[in-house]
Formats: sequence, structure tokens, C-alpha cells
Amino acid sequence: MATIDVQVHAYERDRPGRPWAAVLHGPAEVTGDDMVAAMDAVGVDGALLVSPFTMYRYDASYAIEVHAAHPGRFALIKPVDSTDPGVAETIADWAAANGTVAIRIMMRGEVSTDPADPGLNRVLAAAARHSLPVNLMCTGRLEQAGQLAARHPDTRLVIDHLGLPQPHEPPAPAAPWADLPKLLALAAHDNIVVKISGACTLSHEAFPYKDIWDPLFRIFDAFGFDRCMWGTDWTRAVGVLTYAQGVEAFRVTDRLSGGDSAALMGGTLQRVYDWSPSKA
Repeated sequence: MATIDVQVHAYERDRPGRPWAAVLHGPAEVTGDDMVAAMDAVGVDGALLVSPFTMYRYDASYAIEVHAAHPGRFALIKPVDSTDPGVAETIADWAAANGTVAIRIMMRGEVSTDPADPGLNRVLAAAARHSLPVNLMCTGRLEQAGQLAARHPDTRLVIDHLGLPQPHEPPAPAAPWADLPKLLALAAHDNIVVKISGACTLSHEAFPYKDIWDPLFRIFDAFGFDRCMWGTDWTRAVGVLTYAQGVEAFRVTDRLSGGDSAALMGGTLQRVYDWSPSKA
């Protein structure tokens, strides 16, 4: 079974031709070549390349360039603006582009907290029409995610990064799993899937982060491995651990059976996003 990272980012240095909107925590640049080298070093076959909102907002042009330069290694996800009246057309164009598998909503301050918000519902309806999962960066808004899932049972919603606050630098929060019950409540919605991404940043222990497994198994028990997908959220986690540690922590554990590991580390992702990497 292929090993596929559910979320990585790539970006070039801030420059006039493609200026950053803001600074993302991490290195000065992580090019597509850098990301492929990191993946190759630890045997990761492919990844979902999420255009970084912090730098590029709704412009996914660099991610598209990386995809073109490394055919078969990445599938593409871009943020969309739920406040844009033309967002449905944006989604249709994205769905028709080469290598695209999903869209993302950054549920930040400017995004309505109302589950009946016309913009949010426009995005979810358009995504369903084009069979695109919607990735939700919804930390602090898990109840709203559940309400949206109930309104759009035919739209696949993917909860980014366990739906939990995650640090950019150590130490982990004192109670990193405090909102876990809110996440577990979402298991009642069959159309919700969870990214088990950045989980190692929540550990109070050194590698291999053994204290993450009891809370993770509460998630696996609630959702099943057919609705959970492993990932690193590289490079956001670079201040806490190395890419290799984020991968190997899930390989060296004795808590996962072979079948469960295969589903978590790539099998479920292939089904949810209808994509598999290749060495093209």
C-alpha cells in the first residue's frame, strides 16, 4: 500500500513576482523539489499539496507549478473564498484543472459562524456537484462543521488537523485534547472524515510520541480507519519535529495492525480523494 501524506505545503521565497500576503511559520522557502526530497528520504510515495493560505491566499499558481514539475507525486487543494459571490464558478474551474482533488475553507474571523450562511452553503453545494471534498480548517468551530455536514449530506467534509489547536513551537498545550469530545461528536455524520495531521505536535513526550495514541484511538474507535487519514502538515510543524519523525512515529508504533496502518497511511486517502500517486 502506498504511503501518502494528507497535507504538505510548498512555497518559494517572498518575491515581487509572487509576493507573500503574510509570513507562515517555517523555513524561508520549501520548494517542490525540497518537498519531494524530504518525501523520498523516508519513503513517502505522494502527498496532497495544499496551497498555503498564509502566503498566497486564494492564488494556487505555485502549487500548480510544483504539480507540473513532479507529475504523479502530488494532488492539489486550494482555498476558496466563501464570501465571493462567484465562488461556484471558481470551484467549477478548479474541478476541471489537472491534478485537483479538493478545495479548502479557512474558517477564520471573516467567515460567518452561521451554518445557514449563503456563502458557505454555496461552496458546499458546488463542491458536491463536482465531487470535490471540502477541507475545513475549523479549529474552534467543530459544532459549526457538524451543522454544515447535516445540511449537506452529499458533500464530503474533511476536518483539518484533528480540529484541535496545534502549536508552531514546543511545548504542546497543557491540555491538547481538551476539544476532543467535540470532534468525536462529528462521527455521527457519515460524510465527515478526519485528517490525523500534525498529531505529533500535541505530544508532551519526545519521539516517538507515545502519549498521542490513547486519544488517537478514541478517534479511530469513533470514526473507523475508513474515515481517518494520516499526515504531517509539513512544513507548519517544522519547529516541533522533523519530517522523518512525523512519518516514522506512525511506522514504529506497535498500536496499529498492518491493515489499519495501510488504511490510515494512504488507503483511506486514495478512496476519499479518488487519487493515487505514481512515479510518472
